[in-house]
This record gives sequence, structure tokens and C-alpha cells, in this order.
Amino acid sequence: MTQIRVIAIAVIARPSDGALLVYDGYDTVKGEAYHRPLGGGIEFGETAEAAVRREIREELGQELADVALLGFLENLFVNDGKPGHQIVAVLSATLVDPALYARDEIAYTDNNVAWTARWRSEPDDRPLYPDGLAALLSQTRRTRP
Repeated sequence: MTQIRVIAIAVIARPSDGALLVYDGYDTVKGEAYHRPLGGGIEFGETAEAAVRREIREELGQELADVALLGFLENLFVNDGKPGHQIVAVLSATLVDPALYARDEIAYTDNNVAWTARWRSEPDDRPLYPDGLAALLSQTRRTRP
């Protein structure tokens, strides 16, 4: 990839314990499993909020509430041996359907690939991507009343 990709991700925390809804990724070159919140590309003319709502609707068939911008991250990375560059809009949100908070896993399909979303509690041995997300979440938790 030789272009910067602009994406929006949804930080959805389970009310009972603060676990984050993430998908499991795997870098075959590094042999590394990782987690990342759900979301995807922002289309031309679309706001970050509209993009994250659309992505969650497409991926999980679910609606979001209480969507709020937490910040932006710049993510330079290598995944599966390929360099990437992303500008990431990080948005907090809640799921409209409270039943999803009780499920351990949520199966979904994105671009004809089967994925599983799960609740990630701290600590976890897998890194949370994009880089800088954990620090941003820690910072926003400290600044909230």
C-alpha cells in the first residue's frame, strides 16, 4: 500500500467490566496474534461518525448509540510483511442491543471473510492495535469526571 488510508474504529466497552469489543487478527509473517476494535474505511464525503456507524451495521448488523470522538491516531505499521499508513479516528460508542453485551463472541462476515468479535479484558497477552490506542484510552479515562 502506498497511500494513507483513513479509517474509523468503534471503542465499545462492556458496561459490566469495561472489556472492549475487538476482533482477533493474525500477522502470518511475524507470527503474532493481535486485537483491534471494529471499524473500517471512511468514504469520501462521509464523517468518521457516519463511517463507524455504517461499518458496525455492515459487520454486525447492529446500531450504535452515544457515539463520540475520542481522538485521532497516526498508525505506521507492517502487517503480513506489507507496510501500511493509517489515520485513525477513534470513537467511543455503545451497542443499542444490550443482549450483545452478554455474548462472549459475535461471529460476522466482512468482505466475504468470516471473523469473530470478542470482549477483550485487561490484561491480555495480545497487543491492542492501532499503536497508541491503549494510551489514548488511558488518557481519556483520566480526564473524564
